[in-house]
Amino acid sequence: MSEQRAVMRLEPVLPEKEQARAAQLAEVWKEPPGFIGWFKAIHHTTIGKRFILTAFAFFLAAGLLAGAMRLQLAFPESHLMSPDLYNQIFTMHGSTMMFLFAVPMMFEALSVYLVPLMLGTRQIAFPRLNAYSYYLYLFGGLMLFAFFFVNSGPDRGWFAYVPLSGPDYGPGKRADIWAQLITFTEVSALCVAVEVVVTTFKLRAPGMSLNRIPIFVWGQVVTAFMVIFAMPGVVVASTMLLLDRTCGTQFFNPAVGGDVLLFQHLFWWFGHPEVYIIFIPGTVIVSTVLSTFCRRHMFGYLAVILSLIATGFIAFGLWVHHMFATGIPQMSESFFTAASMMIAIPTGTQIFCWIATITTGKVVLKTPMWWVLGFFFVFIIGGMTGIYVASVPVDLQVHDTYFIVAHFHYVLIGGAVFPLFAAFAYWFPKMTGRMMSEKLGLWSFWLFTIGFNVTFFPMHIVGLRGMPRRVYTYPAGAGWTVLNQIESLGYLFLFAGVAMFLVNVWRSLKRGELAGPNPWQAGGLEWAVPSPPPAYNFLNLPTVNGSEPLWDAAPDQPIVTGLKEDVREVLTTRILDAEPEGRDEMPAPSIWPFLAAVATTALFIGSIFRPIAVSIGAIPLGITLIAWFWPTREESERRRKQDIWQTE
Repeated sequence: MSEQRAVMRLEPVLPEKEQARAAQLAEVWKEPPGFIGWFKAIHHTTIGKRFILTAFAFFLAAGLLAGAMRLQLAFPESHLMSPDLYNQIFTMHGSTMMFLFAVPMMFEALSVYLVPLMLGTRQIAFPRLNAYSYYLYLFGGLMLFAFFFVNSGPDRGWFAYVPLSGPDYGPGKRADIWAQLITFTEVSALCVAVEVVVTTFKLRAPGMSLNRIPIFVWGQVVTAFMVIFAMPGVVVASTMLLLDRTCGTQFFNPAVGGDVLLFQHLFWWFGHPEVYIIFIPGTVIVSTVLSTFCRRHMFGYLAVILSLIATGFIAFGLWVHHMFATGIPQMSESFFTAASMMIAIPTGTQIFCWIATITTGKVVLKTPMWWVLGFFFVFIIGGMTGIYVASVPVDLQVHDTYFIVAHFHYVLIGGAVFPLFAAFAYWFPKMTGRMMSEKLGLWSFWLFTIGFNVTFFPMHIVGLRGMPRRVYTYPAGAGWTVLNQIESLGYLFLFAGVAMFLVNVWRSLKRGELAGPNPWQAGGLEWAVPSPPPAYNFLNLPTVNGSEPLWDAAPDQPIVTGLKEDVREVLTTRILDAEPEGRDEMPAPSIWPFLAAVATTALFIGSIFRPIAVSIGAIPLGITLIAWFWPTREESERRRKQDIWQTE
């Protein structure tokens, strides 16, 4: 593609008139000020930033827990911590990374902040539900760590298999806390999934037909549908576990007709799609960054989109490959082995499209691009080891060893954390208005990359030597000491890489170079607005003429006119071709989503101790929901004037 990139032009507007419109829109769309106003905020950029900061805080907490494990395992027969504390720490680490960091960050946080900007609209669908989903997620995470600090953290692994987590082998409230953490986080994810689907299909800029939707948004839509179909499975499993423990039901007790493997089937029906719920957002970050820094449209746009959809479908046919060691029929094992290998086809298609984009483009090596290159190296290693564990005989030998730990860290950190740091470096100027330091960015990249491989690659070897997973110590003569010490040394490099990233963020917020609207000369609509975006996102709502709207815009590209600017009004469009369909008024900021989340939290936590808390807690929850949807007098009068409530 030629170097002349057309920047979207807007209708000629007198500066005075434009300033007056911007001031009016800013007043209409602003968030409430003050302490109480913080709890009333509902705008997608505000909630998106809160999601990002909270999820990253949980990432740091999980990283510190991992450091404690590496310190314990650095020497054989170590008694730095007790077996009970170690079990809590490794369970907290896994649960935090999977339920409080990976999905909330890769799907919820990035979707909430970026999808409306990329689609050319002023707000996400159901903004109050969006605020509610954040508070529910925050309270669930705080609950988990609060119980951990009083020695009641979950201690049965992030998967909480029965019967170990059942009433006979898991006394106390530790497993109940894990079960309700699942409910918090999955209800939050389901809320965001509905918002992303509706926003994408009904609030796109005119002209953004299905074949012009940005690849990033397509990936988040596929992920949203996966969340909608996968998350109920684990919510059902955790609820059945909680009922077994608190109400005396027998869902998982084989002595009276229950089934232990039912829990694993329900859990992994969610658990394996979750790997791709984490991975798909990473791949579309890679596609977005590659397109910008290769200075060309993504090669094979349609092939990439179809690969994302195919991955979403096939991901639901793989869950039993986590259960090869449970004694399921061999015929079933063969089918799931085939499916486990088949999912490499759409992933390979994307990799070939990325390679073609690089080889046919003009590569600019900036920090985001370095993280993408690191992703290629790390994730391909993880994918190759995945082929081994998809084979039943190999999986039976390595299933409970550190080989599996190495495999899934290469897949999940390679497929999620490397793209995530690319996303931070790429969209940091848009969120803050300032550029990150390239020098510190490269230091962070190399320290993290070296530290990651030094930490996790030796785990393949120590696993093949027989070191089991989930043990708090090991004998001195087992031949695992040197490799564990190398792994613990690698953690120090990992820690230094993340610390360097935090220093870069702090420095850039204070003294970073001003970014301007589009410092990367990218083609997405999010780069058409100031950095950081104003409260109303777009002064003039855009129209779209291609998959990279800023690159493909005509010199006289039209804009949207006719929307009211004295209320929070957005344009709705048709699903297929994004033709204008109508106008919709977004709700005003409200404290009721926060109060509804508080009531929901009380209900969930109360149910850990007394089942009747569900009935009692439903009363304040119902009151907050009624108040949430109760229209103000101004809204009622305005709707009457617009004849919204009239019937034929």
